[in-house]
Amino acid sequence: MSLAGKLEDLGLGEIFQIVSLSRKTGVLSLNSRGRNGSVFFRKGQIVRASSSTCRQTLGQVLIQKGAITHALLRKALLLQKEQGFRELLGVILVNEFSVSQSVVSDIVREHIEKVVFSLFGWDAGDFSFTPQDDHAAADEIRMDPSQFMLDQGLNPQFLAMESSRLQDLKSDSTLPGSDADSSPDVEPLYGSEPAEPTLPAPSSAFQQPVIVVDDDGPTLKAITGGLSRCGLVVHTAGTSEEALAQVEMLLNSGKSPFLLIDLIMPKMDGSGVLGGIELLERLHDRHKSIRIVVMSDYSHAESENKVHEMGFRFMLKPRRIEIGTPEKLQDFIDRLRDHINCSRHPASHGLQNHYNLGDELRNEMETSDGVQAVSDSAGSKAGLSLLRGMLEELNNPDVRGGLHLLILRFASEFFDRAIIFTITDGILSGSGQFGITNGVKNGDELVRAIHFPLDADSIFMDSGKSVRSGVFKPKMTPFDRYLFEFLGGGVPEEVFIGPIVSQLRLIGFLYGDTMPGRRPIGNLEPLSIFLSQAGIAMGKSLLEQRLFEGASA
Repeated sequence: MSLAGKLEDLGLGEIFQIVSLSRKTGVLSLNSRGRNGSVFFRKGQIVRASSSTCRQTLGQVLIQKGAITHALLRKALLLQKEQGFRELLGVILVNEFSVSQSVVSDIVREHIEKVVFSLFGWDAGDFSFTPQDDHAAADEIRMDPSQFMLDQGLNPQFLAMESSRLQDLKSDSTLPGSDADSSPDVEPLYGSEPAEPTLPAPSSAFQQPVIVVDDDGPTLKAITGGLSRCGLVVHTAGTSEEALAQVEMLLNSGKSPFLLIDLIMPKMDGSGVLGGIELLERLHDRHKSIRIVVMSDYSHAESENKVHEMGFRFMLKPRRIEIGTPEKLQDFIDRLRDHINCSRHPASHGLQNHYNLGDELRNEMETSDGVQAVSDSAGSKAGLSLLRGMLEELNNPDVRGGLHLLILRFASEFFDRAIIFTITDGILSGSGQFGITNGVKNGDELVRAIHFPLDADSIFMDSGKSVRSGVFKPKMTPFDRYLFEFLGGGVPEEVFIGPIVSQLRLIGFLYGDTMPGRRPIGNLEPLSIFLSQAGIAMGKSLLEQRLFEGASA
C-alpha cells in the first residue's frame, strides 16, 4: 500500500489511522514549508520519528536528562562503531554500560511523542508513505545517528487523539482574555474555518424559528450562519435528543418551529447511521403539524422514499468538500429559504415511486453537456478531502451497522452507478446500489435479484484472486453478459472492482462504472484505501457481534 498526497486533503490523524489499522511497516515522509519529517512504522506501530526542527541525538538528550555523562557516551559510540553499527545506541548503553532500560525507554518514548506532536502542527504540505519490509526498515534506522527507536512501538491513534487533546487545551488558552491570546507562533492544526458566503441582507419576512439538526460541526455552523444572515431565528442541535428538547421548549412557548434534519447521523441508541429517519418518525408521531425538511450530502433511495411517503421534503446539501465554497452554500441557503417561505402545509409532491442516487447526483453535478467536469488531479484532491471525513465516520463504532451505506456514499464521488456484492457460501449476491435503473423494478430490487457463483469466469475473477482493487475492461464472458443485461443493457468501457476483505477473508466486492455517460474513471486510490479500512471495520463489527452472542448464550 503506497499513499501520497497533500496534508490539506488528508490530515496526519487519518494517515496514522490507515497505517495503524493496516498494520503496515514503512516510512511516512512529510514536507511542509521547508521542513522535513519522517515517522517510521513497524506493523502499524510508531517506532521512531524525526524532524528537521528537532535535531537532537539520543546521546544528547540522555546527557541533558542526566542519565549518562559525556565520557560514557563517547565510550558507547566508539563501541558501536567497532561493532559495525549492528546495535542501537540505546541497546549498547543498557547491555554494556548498565544504563537503566526503563530510563532509556522513557526518554526515547518522550522524544518520539514530542516530535509526533510537533508534526501535527504541519497543516499544509506533501506526504508519502513508502512500505518496507521489517529488515529494510531496521537497517535504515540503524544507520541513522539519532537512533530514537523503540522495540515496542507507540499506538498512532492514541498519539493522534492526545495531540488533538493538547491542541484543544492550547485553543482554550488562546480565548479572548487569556494570556496567550495573540501568540503569533501558534500554528493551526487542521486549517482554517470554511469561508462564509456573501448572502442577501437580513429580512424581517421570516418569523418562524428554525432548528438545524446535524452531527457534523462545520456543516452545522455554515448552515446556521447562512440562515441567520437571512434574518431567521436559528436554533442548533447536534443530536436527536437535543432536537426533541428544542422542539418541546419552543412548542411550550407557543412557537411552532421549522426543522432541517440531517439524514445520516447516529440513532439515539447509538446503532446505525439513519438517525434522521428515526427523528423524523418520532416528530411525525408526536407533532404532525411541524414542517420538516430532511437533508443529506448522500442520496439513499429507500430513505428518500420514506421521507416523501410521510409527506416531507428531501434536499441534497453541499458535500463536506463543498461546504466552504460560497457559491455552493449560498445556493443551498437560497433553496432552503424558498422551502421555509412556502405554504405552512407540506406540499403534495407528485414524485416518482423510486429514486436513484446516480440520477440525483447527475442532476446536481452535470455540466451543459452532461459530463462531470472534474480533472484527475481535482478528483484526486476531492477524494482525499472526503476520505478524511469518511474515515472519521468509519472509526465511529456507532455506525458499524451502516457500513454498506458509507461505502456507497463514498463511491458516489467516483461513479455514476455502483453495486455492493456480498459473498455467502460461494455465491455472489447484490445487496445495495445507487444509479441502477431498468424502468420496471427500482434499483434495490434489481440488484438483490443478482446471484451467480464466485468462481465463475467473470469480471470479478482476477480481483477476487489477487484481492486487489483495479479498473478492468469487461471480457464479456457469459456471466458478464448476464450482469450487464440485468442492469439494463449497455456495456461500459471499463469497470472498477474493489474486493472487501475482513480478517484475511474475501466477504464482498464494490462494483462501479460511469454508465450511461461513459466518462473515464479517474484516480481511485482514496476509494481503494477506504475499502481496505471498511473491511477491517466489518471484521471488528462481526467479532463484537460474536462475542456479544457468546456472552448472551
